[in-house]
Amino acid sequence: MRNKNTLLVLISLTIFSCKNNTETTTLNTSIIENKQELVSQKESKHWTYEGETGPEHWVEIEKQSDCDGKQQSPINIIDVDVEDDNSLKPITIFYSSNVKVHDVTNNGHSIQYNFEKGDYITINDEKHELKQIHFHEASEHTINGIRYPLEMHLVHVSKNNKITVLAVMAKEGESSEPFNFLENYLPVKNGQTKQINTNFDLNLNLPKNKEYYMYGGSLTTPPCTEGVSWYIFKTPITISLNQVKQLQKLMPLNNYRNEQPMNGRVVKHYIPH
Repeated sequence: MRNKNTLLVLISLTIFSCKNNTETTTLNTSIIENKQELVSQKESKHWTYEGETGPEHWVEIEKQSDCDGKQQSPINIIDVDVEDDNSLKPITIFYSSNVKVHDVTNNGHSIQYNFEKGDYITINDEKHELKQIHFHEASEHTINGIRYPLEMHLVHVSKNNKITVLAVMAKEGESSEPFNFLENYLPVKNGQTKQINTNFDLNLNLPKNKEYYMYGGSLTTPPCTEGVSWYIFKTPITISLNQVKQLQKLMPLNNYRNEQPMNGRVVKHYIPH
């Protein structure tokens, strides 16, 4: 009888041990899966304009970026600090009414119009082809602390892959016919692209006064690539409140990056003669 009881105890202990090991294994597997899920979620994070994925965290999210560089954009341009430079030349703009807007896309950060080849600018006899235009609401650059309702970026690239961006500020006022044309192809849902393939004269979206500020900076979105030449027209164009609201509905609210430190950079000023 004693041997029988001993055998029962041993069997009970074995069953308990197996059950406990199974539960421990299941628990450990669950912990590992949870950790993997957290890692996956962290790795899949994409930059935005707010919260834990906003501009303050771009460096953490975009590990190989220049977002913590010393020559970042945008900046606040202060007239008393700019340097008038008589050696600067006017930007030679070759925008043709025969060049087509290929498509419009909503990339989740802005509304972007992509152009076919043909429009370009020359700076110091170097040709820079227009690739695309997109919008920030409100403006990214500020002039004497003033933030405009909208800023349009015209992105150009040279054959040596040098990036030059023309920036045009927009203020509320009279309705703009060129903007009406562009907005005829809206709305575009997040991630959606619409074909346009229609001629568009981009000159109509530029201010008549070509006075500009110039400085060396970066892209204003990740990877925040530095070595970008910025030419910011001082005179804004006007668009209607409804036109501003149309873009606001489709883009993230306040899709602009905050002012970046100058770190010894000087803004140069060109005044047409």
